[in-house]
Amino acid sequence: MTTDYRVAALWIGGELSFLEQLCLKSFVDAGQPITLYTYDGVTNAPAGVELADAAAILPPADVLRHARTGSPALHSDLFRYHLLAKCDRTIWADTDAYCVRPFTTPTGHFHAWESDEGVNGGVLGLPQDSETLARLIAFTADPFAIPVWYGPKYVAELQAARDRGEPVHAGDMPWGVWGPHALTHFLKETGEIRHSMPRVALYPFAYHDRNLMLRPGLDPAPYVTDDTFSIHFYGRRMRARIVSKFYGIPRPRSVIGQLLKKHGIDPTLAPIPVREAADDDPAEAAE
Repeated sequence: MTTDYRVAALWIGGELSFLEQLCLKSFVDAGQPITLYTYDGVTNAPAGVELADAAAILPPADVLRHARTGSPALHSDLFRYHLLAKCDRTIWADTDAYCVRPFTTPTGHFHAWESDEGVNGGVLGLPQDSETLARLIAFTADPFAIPVWYGPKYVAELQAARDRGEPVHAGDMPWGVWGPHALTHFLKETGEIRHSMPRVALYPFAYHDRNLMLRPGLDPAPYVTDDTFSIHFYGRRMRARIVSKFYGIPRPRSVIGQLLKKHGIDPTLAPIPVREAADDDPAEAAE
């Protein structure tokens, strides 16, 4: 399969770990053109990945971060929407999205349900004239905008805070407020949700099944099918899991271990920072 779409990703902060290298290399090896945008540059991107200045899409200014986790997810959400508005025939992919086969779409829409509740924007294509895209950009233009999709009680709380002169910033709102939750809301509101693909297309391993990708000997066939374009690794949690449970190196017979071998990525040359272990969930049982 060939594609005339380009994939674009963003990386903020330091060098890539082997997990991001694996994902980026998977696009190169699939023949999918890919651009990695950065603000400070990286020196260890796989060969074949085009590097570009992220400031050409969205000035860095103050990178918006989630208050509880410190994650730049809000800035990443904002970046992808502006990227899609500026760049024709472009599909966004998080740096934890592994390419199974080239991305192609007859409509410009390229997104999928992650669960029964919503669509994820980890891989996202929206045509430049998409009404959903226009509404996402308009909503995220105000970091204090009130999201109606969390229900009247939460809306009332935010309105009361605003009336007191203490508006709540998006960084203090629920995780995903500018991401999957906003995306799902506006896709439904515009009717463009009809373009969303089934979960198997982009999220064959559900979030609660993500650790299966680290289990030695697991057969991925029941999950990854002929309808799958991409596998989402749930990067922050996956990196933390690899550090805390596997001493930074996935087992060779795990799904991720086998993919590292397939694409010639040596995990010892680009280790995951040890600080990532703090993001792992201690309530999760070891597998």
